[in-house]
Amino acid sequence: MSDILQQLAQLFVRSAPTVLFVFFLFVVLERLFFRPITEVMKKRESATSGAMEKARQQTAESETKAQKYEEAFQQARQEVYRQREAHRRESLADRERQLSKARGDAENLLKEALDALARDVETLKADLGNAAAPLAEEITETVLTGGPGPAGGARGAGN
Repeated sequence: MSDILQQLAQLFVRSAPTVLFVFFLFVVLERLFFRPITEVMKKRESATSGAMEKARQQTAESETKAQKYEEAFQQARQEVYRQREAHRRESLADRERQLSKARGDAENLLKEALDALARDVETLKADLGNAAAPLAEEITETVLTGGPGPAGGARGAGN
């Protein structure tokens, strides 16, 4: 058994420089190669994840802005509809007022025309009544006397 231990000790002594060289190589590679690569990979990961997070935030912000824009657009559209409806109602009310005024004016004109016509009829009746009495007297005299009356004496003389 001591033979085996001796061989192992010799193997260990012979392999010690190789082990030290591998350990030294590991330390050097760790400092010169693996750390910088690891740092670059971490920076890349943080930049990628940061960019992805920033993109998500910008997407969320743009969706929020789009929603606000849509709401503002809807409110503006509703306001235009309200204004249009108010203008339409105002126009209809104005039209109705103008029609009522025109009807009233037409009724007044008609009433005035009917009153003037009634006055004219009364005047004509009075004139006709005034003209009828002398005419009736003349007709009566003509019928009774057989000749014209004093107004138409010239005509009866030739008969």
